[in-house]
Amino acid sequence: MSAPEIHVGLDIGTTKVSAVVTSFDPTKNRVEILGTGTSECDGLKRGVVTNITKTAEAIRSAIERAEQQSGYEIRRVVIGVSGEHIATFTTRGIVTTRTSEISAEDVRRLHEELRQVHVTADRRILHVIPQDYIIDGQDGISDPLGMSGRRLEANALVITASASAIENVYKCAERAGLHVDAVVLQSIASAMAVLDEAERDVGVALVDIGGGTTDIAMYKDNVLRAVSVIGLAGQRVTDDIVTVLGIRSNDAEEIKVEHGHAISESILRDEHFQVPGVGGRRATELSKSILCQVIEPRMEEIFEFVMQRIHDSGLSHQLAAGIVITGGGADLRGCDMLAQRTFRLPVNKGLPRGFSHDGLAREVTTPAHATAVGLAMYSIEHEDEFQQVHSDQPVAAARQQQPQQTQQQQQTVAHPPQQSEEPAPKRGLLQGVKDWFENL
Repeated sequence: MSAPEIHVGLDIGTTKVSAVVTSFDPTKNRVEILGTGTSECDGLKRGVVTNITKTAEAIRSAIERAEQQSGYEIRRVVIGVSGEHIATFTTRGIVTTRTSEISAEDVRRLHEELRQVHVTADRRILHVIPQDYIIDGQDGISDPLGMSGRRLEANALVITASASAIENVYKCAERAGLHVDAVVLQSIASAMAVLDEAERDVGVALVDIGGGTTDIAMYKDNVLRAVSVIGLAGQRVTDDIVTVLGIRSNDAEEIKVEHGHAISESILRDEHFQVPGVGGRRATELSKSILCQVIEPRMEEIFEFVMQRIHDSGLSHQLAAGIVITGGGADLRGCDMLAQRTFRLPVNKGLPRGFSHDGLAREVTTPAHATAVGLAMYSIEHEDEFQQVHSDQPVAAARQQQPQQTQQQQQTVAHPPQQSEEPAPKRGLLQGVKDWFENL
């Protein structure tokens, strides 16, 4: 009996590192979750590595836990990347066909032509994603294979990242003893894990609320039409709790997870809980409703920025399937209710899917594991390309030639690169709550 294929997704987040180990049986087309590993991480800021040593240690810790749980030694991973350095632009490629009927070879040559796009030395291409095809001037074609024509064109979205940011991700993984098969945009990985084909076809926006960034991916006609990254997410909510209550960040995170609500309507019983003191001060009590007054303005601000990005993409009226929220921030109680009030669209919470329910499936069926599970699925999808890179190129060269997505997976319409500005915090209400609390 042949050994199963082992695939590992490694989500390096601003607040934590998550690893998911999967096995794939090609004869049964079956994916099983074998192990997971999570460790806290403070080596990143808004999705970008700021301390290689701390990040490498967090990766090593998460991998060790995943190895212990799965029973497999991990050497190869697919890593997700995010951050405000992500940018997109459009390009077009043209080839002439060798016969009057468009063949798979013609499509392959066109995709190669699209990947020849030039970027500056400080940028790295992550994905080149065909949007639609044009045959002899006839546009709007989704699949040109087998059609008649002599001139084949395609519009494509190019997703780029900061070259230094990508290189630092490689360095962190290599210090942890890992080989990186590919670096993938996190929102694409999350979409692979939580969205189904029907949602992507009729139109949907995926909103992945992480620790340091909120990632957006919009799909229409089963093609990824726009991506965006906002440098505002769950860690900012925790920072607000620290500011108002005057407690340590770890205690604030625990209070947010255990007692936090994104909207007051989700509070069924307004119970009180203990707020630990700092510097020898006595513990105090606080109600869930008062804590919600700290959390809700920041979560509402995050969703307002998301709504603005969706509007800027021009797709706001094409999202028939509404909004799917995922990531660790989506676990906050009432988050979906607040999102629905803000977007005025149907909102669902996205959970990873597409694997068997045996083994450790329950442990990863949470929004917080969406990116790591999606990265493992990406590894399964592109294993043949990774094997070819291993056989044809050394590691250093492989970095320069990232495996591209298959035609089925390539989905995005481009908008011009956006200069992301850090949103100014809403201090009025927070300061008022702090002053009120201090006067108790």
